[in-house]
Amino acid sequence: MQASRDELHKKWGDLANKMGTLVEDLVVPNIEPIVEKYFGMEEEADIRMVRQKRRHFKDRSKSREFDVVAIYQEHVFLNETKSKPKAADIDAFIKVKQEFFDFFPECSGKELILIFAALYVDESVIKYASKKGVYVLATKGNTMDILNFKEI
Repeated sequence: MQASRDELHKKWGDLANKMGTLVEDLVVPNIEPIVEKYFGMEEEADIRMVRQKRRHFKDRSKSREFDVVAIYQEHVFLNETKSKPKAADIDAFIKVKQEFFDFFPECSGKELILIFAALYVDESVIKYASKKGVYVLATKGNTMDILNFKEI
């Protein structure tokens, strides 16, 4: 009985993990077309990293995972994806911006642009992100689009 219960908990855990990456899997192929459309990046990213784990350049005991990092000649686009976005997620994303170059010192001097993504984002979260200078990418019609480009 206990073995069956443990197996069931494992399957629930696996399913929860897959649901978390499912939204990311839908966002990833949309990042570069969105960057091209809104920011005029005509060439492909020099480097595109998905679920990139990096160590802090100065404090090697710190590490974190970045959902998507697209590096261009003068710009870096950083994406954070959530399945159930809240305003607090925007604040946490902004904190990542503050230490991003400690994880990617090779990008120092480039403009860092934040793109927060989800399948659906409540209007209150979009307004909050706009005030904070964070672009919001979500489904619109049959595709994904930035919902607050003009507000920023």
